[in-house]
Amino acid sequence: MKNKHYLTNIYCGKVAERYGIETAIDKQPVNTSLYLSFDGLAGDECADKLHHGGLERALHQYPAEHYAYWQEKYNTDNTWQAAGMGENISSTGMTEQTVYLGDRYQWGEAIIEVSQPRSPCFKLNKRWGIDNLSVDMQDVSRSGWLYRVIQPGMVSVDEPLELIARVDNAMTITEVCETFFGDPLNNQKLLALKKQSTLSDSWMEKIVQRLANNEVENWNFRLLDHA
Repeated sequence: MKNKHYLTNIYCGKVAERYGIETAIDKQPVNTSLYLSFDGLAGDECADKLHHGGLERALHQYPAEHYAYWQEKYNTDNTWQAAGMGENISSTGMTEQTVYLGDRYQWGEAIIEVSQPRSPCFKLNKRWGIDNLSVDMQDVSRSGWLYRVIQPGMVSVDEPLELIARVDNAMTITEVCETFFGDPLNNQKLLALKKQSTLSDSWMEKIVQRLANNEVENWNFRLLDHA
């Protein structure tokens, strides 16, 4: 288990009218030290605070190596590179298969904890001009992951993410996605996911509802911008 991972870039964005929507998905690299609060990186904005950002979605990390996959899949003239998915942190060597829910990292003065996979949304479709990118991303569990901030502090691209804690029964981000998105009404798998104490409250609520009602919440609004 590699304990230290050096980042390739940090990105922050401002809300603007782009791609026919109001979004902060276009983020620019930051090479200086900046403050990471409970809400996220200083200077990073969020257009839709109901569905993005917040205490359990303060940071988004996306593996840089996934861009080659999307380039090959769609074979478009798009420039497939970070921070095309709106990520704050870009890395190589950390993927959904090697990062676990609840993993805690020291990053500079700050401590961050993996809270959930990223839920792909229709804004990715708008950003790339590909109708079903969000659906395809969800289907193959290449959506990256989100963090909550345990301890705020100054951070920079020069300081590694150093793994300092992993819970005993931790599931990889891939395993979480394969249950939550891929087998969403499998009672046994949902019960296993329900034992993940570090899972974000919003995802935990959905698991509890599914177990009670045997119904999956409507994903169309998130994935396709219609009910």
